[in-house]
Amino acid sequence: MILVDWQLLDRIGRGHIRIDPYDPKLIQPNSLDIRLGNHFVWYKPGKEVIDPYAKDSVTSDVEEVHADSFVLNPGQFILAETLECIGLPDNIVATIEGKSSIARLGVTLHQTGGWIDAGFRGTITLEMANVNTRPVKVYAGMPIGQLVFYTTERAEMPYDKKGDAKYLDQRQATLSRYHANKMRS
Repeated sequence: MILVDWQLLDRIGRGHIRIDPYDPKLIQPNSLDIRLGNHFVWYKPGKEVIDPYAKDSVTSDVEEVHADSFVLNPGQFILAETLECIGLPDNIVATIEGKSSIARLGVTLHQTGGWIDAGFRGTITLEMANVNTRPVKVYAGMPIGQLVFYTTERAEMPYDKKGDAKYLDQRQATLSRYHANKMRS
């Protein structure tokens, strides 16, 4: 079941869903608007292959900046952070969706990583790209997306109890940690 406005206000008010910083004006009928943080990370252009199993490959040739705004060029891919840090209990999951007004400028918010498990804590890393033919400027603090919350049965092993939870308590835009997985033959 998708949580609606009064349910979100109740769950946040009782501390079941944690949002920091929290602004009740960001509650929508079926979601919570989230804002863009000020940390941006991107790969420098080049021909070096990124191997998801090789940490050095994933973490090299990157640039990052803390800024009040960022110009996303056509075809550019960046990682960004949400301003909000969230915490989910063991029976609520969330998805992150883009805002229509931002999508109409050609900015995508996530590529495929739009699922947030029960038990997750931290900021959300956004996988942003500009599919427009013109640059688009984004600003820290602007509403950039929305979280849709769903109630579920209680997870037996929520994200915060997993020993291999690679992104638990992440802050800032976080590069892939896929290399922590074992390669299967």
